[in-house]
Amino acid sequence: MAVVVTSAAYAQDSRLKRLETGVTGKAWEAVGRLDIGGRGFCTGALIAPRLVLTAAHCLFDKDTKQRIDHGKVQFLAGFRNGRAGAYRDVRRAVVHPDYVYDGEVSSQRVRNDLALLELQRPINNTTITPFSTAARPRPGDPVGVVSYARDRSEAPSLQERCKVLAQQEGVLVTSCAVDFGSSGAPIFTFANGAPQIVSVVSAKAEVEGSNVSLGTSLGAPLAMLQAELVAGKGVFSSSNAAPQRIVAGDANRSTGAKFVKP
Repeated sequence: MAVVVTSAAYAQDSRLKRLETGVTGKAWEAVGRLDIGGRGFCTGALIAPRLVLTAAHCLFDKDTKQRIDHGKVQFLAGFRNGRAGAYRDVRRAVVHPDYVYDGEVSSQRVRNDLALLELQRPINNTTITPFSTAARPRPGDPVGVVSYARDRSEAPSLQERCKVLAQQEGVLVTSCAVDFGSSGAPIFTFANGAPQIVSVVSAKAEVEGSNVSLGTSLGAPLAMLQAELVAGKGVFSSSNAAPQRIVAGDANRSTGAKFVKP
């Protein structure tokens, strides 16, 4: 996938807007911070009262490259300024079966970087409404993103308008502004008048000197994860085998992007 980025691609992108009050954050309470055992955080989004969508790599230890115990992960819905609309522990978690975590960021890893978390208890709160999902957008389509990040960990920020730059083989390249901690953040389309999730943030990258975000498409991968939960999978086992390293090849180089480790 050849990605050509020009200044025109960013011309209509909006700035990040900090959602630090109940008024500004009202429509986004189902986006939350995922606290990872006190060692870091990611972003996640509620897609059902008991299901949170995020990136698969959020469930791996970057040093040991092993799955972490998802029992140490907590979802803080609508978290801002030290408080959340709901706090929930994670009961089960499934990652895309073709996802391999080896510490390197590649196109193959990004396209499979999806995880689904089942909460211990559903969030049945009238102020926290789960988001629906939608079909993948096309290049040129406007999208938006709500995310936490290392310099804005106490409240999420909204970028109402950024753009899809390219989409191929399950990797969505957008002009959306993301940073460390934004992993798993929902990317939205507003085509039907209400925000619908079309992707989740997997990594930052540079294309021809310009910053871009990379996300995985939903569709069949999300349906697969939902089916695995229905089948009773997702129970943590400390005997997870160490993943094998992905060998770099054409598929890994196809975006023309310089990847930035999360």
